[in-house]
Amino acid sequence: MRTVLCGAVLLASVNGGFASGALWCSVDDPKVAFQLDAGVTRGLGGPTFNFRGDLEIKDRPAADSLRKTVFEDQNLTQYWLDGEELRLLVYREHEANDTYRSVELTILTKAKDEGTYDGRYTLAVYDGTAGVSSDPVEFKGDVSCGAE
Repeated sequence: MRTVLCGAVLLASVNGGFASGALWCSVDDPKVAFQLDAGVTRGLGGPTFNFRGDLEIKDRPAADSLRKTVFEDQNLTQYWLDGEELRLLVYREHEANDTYRSVELTILTKAKDEGTYDGRYTLAVYDGTAGVSSDPVEFKGDVSCGAE
């Protein structure tokens, strides 16, 4: 009887480890628009899966490769999610001849209500020639995120 009870408890705890939720953030201001989405596994350290995002820098020329960026799993370089904070660091390089081009999106939020996070974003755009150091162009603003 004890073996059956222990087995049932073990199966119940394993099943709970595979539960999942989601997180998302969005902005649509005059200079920048983005939407980020990911699944989040509860347990096992809380890794994300199926991270996707779209970023548009509205004041860049239409033909510029930095105007629109698509993010995938490998671009979410760091994240933190607990009951009080949601933090994301998203990074993507753009390949071009003789140029170093990348975007780095940092999101820092605090919990507003259960599952709702408000805060600030910083988007750093690096657009330089190889071997030449240049300061990034930065965009900053308010961001709203959610998690379940």
